[in-house]
Formats: sequence, structure tokens, C-alpha cells
Amino acid sequence: MPKLYEYLGIIIMFYSEEHAPIHVHGKHGGRECKAEIIVRNGKVIAVRFKPVRSGLEPVKQKEFERFVRARADDIVQKWDDAFLRNKLIHPEIITKKI
Repeated sequence: MPKLYEYLGIIIMFYSEEHAPIHVHGKHGGRECKAEIIVRNGKVIAVRFKPVRSGLEPVKQKEFERFVRARADDIVQKWDDAFLRNKLIHPEIITKKI
């Protein structure tokens, strides 16, 4: 279960044995959301957000969306590192708003 970031208390992670499309999970306070990152020709063209279980609280949802959009290229690189290259991912703790 590679943890990528902790952003303002939101844990942003991949699950082990993930599947396409590229996506991350954001968890906070027992709630969760998933962000799918759509890539074409090596470029991020869209990000789609889907609630998991009850979804994140509205304030955390907005922060999660802002973060994933800002870091989408980096998340794609971490996906490639984790699932294609079998590299260990070192989580980042980010305490300031993006």
C-alpha cells in the first residue's frame, strides 16, 4: 500500500496490485475518494474524481482535488515507478496549501 503524500492530513496513496487507469486514493477521517488520471500520448488530459464509500468531507475533497490536479504529472511518474519499475516510493509530507 504505497503512501505517496500526506497533504494537510489527507493520506494520498496507491493500493497494492492496482489496475488501470492510473489513480490515487485520498483518505481522511475514515472517508475516501479516488482520483483517476487520464493520460494520452504521455500527457495528462483529465482528472476524474469518484467517491469511495462516503467520500471525503467537502473541505477535504476540495483540497484533495486541488492537490491531485497540481501534482498529476508527479503521480503518473510515481505510478510508473511503483507498478512498472517496482521502485520503492518514499512518501512526502506537505503541510502548506498548494
